[in-house]
Amino acid sequence: MNNFWKNRSVVVTGGEGFIGSVLTEELLRAGARVTVFAHYKPYGTRGHLSHLLDDIKIVSGDIRDAEQIREATKNTDTVFHLAALIGIPYSYAAPHTYVTTNVEGTRNVVAACQQNGVRRVVHTSTSEVYGTALSVPISEEHPLQPQSPYSATKIGADAIAMSYYHSYDTPVSICRPFNTYGPRQSARAIIPAVLQQLLSGVDELKVGSLTPTRDFTFVSDTAQGFMAIAESDKTVGRTLNLGAGEEISIGALIELLKKITQNSARVVHDPERTRPTGSEVHRLLADNRLVRSLTRWQPTVSLKDGLTQTAEWLALQPILRASEYAV
Repeated sequence: MNNFWKNRSVVVTGGEGFIGSVLTEELLRAGARVTVFAHYKPYGTRGHLSHLLDDIKIVSGDIRDAEQIREATKNTDTVFHLAALIGIPYSYAAPHTYVTTNVEGTRNVVAACQQNGVRRVVHTSTSEVYGTALSVPISEEHPLQPQSPYSATKIGADAIAMSYYHSYDTPVSICRPFNTYGPRQSARAIIPAVLQQLLSGVDELKVGSLTPTRDFTFVSDTAQGFMAIAESDKTVGRTLNLGAGEEISIGALIELLKKITQNSARVVHDPERTRPTGSEVHRLLADNRLVRSLTRWQPTVSLKDGLTQTAEWLALQPILRASEYAV
């Protein structure tokens, strides 16, 4: 049994979110003492943490406030930095907010970790920084291509985080997930959006482009990857892809979801659900050899099993109105 995390003090920024809440659960299961730095909301929602309130400490704040994050990371062993604005469509409408949150917020986090002597900070990147693949599978050496304001800010955030490693020896590792999915994911994402429609019994599925390919990783595998990166001294100063290493087109994914839900709905193309010209990322397929060579991590949940678990979870949730679907 791995006792690495037993009694270690850990801070998870954005721990109230999709991946963050699953990571928090995995850390608690491993024996860590977890503080979640959650975005302050005046209406008091705790996101996906309501079932963990007796087991964790929650600090409400904003990563754009350097003093807040500095206080929150005192006497901390490991910081997992997941807090960010992530919706690609909204980044076109509010690019400045993405810059201040994703770039400046990340600078505040890594600076706080440097000042407080944190053992390790794992910064969250995204496969979107690669843009449309120039070669596949995509290794960590692939050129970075900002094809949306969101991806541009994540490239900037990665660079800021790594600059603290090179300038101040801050023990930074960058985790670059590829298309994480699973229970709790926002209905803005392709898998829950399609599943919501199929589970509600629609006769027509309204979707964007069917030809792009993605490399989907189940959320528990992603969480375990974060932890494995933080455990290994070999990952300091490195960027590591975290993907299953399997590619599927959106069209084939939808057919698989139709089989799982036993709904034979007709697929209808909706131009409003298509990204702007030049922004679509056509292929994403992770080369995960580096993370597998430097850590104990490997994906364990197959796509079919993960999609089935996601469908079963969504079947227990309130079904959205048709106007709320986003694919």
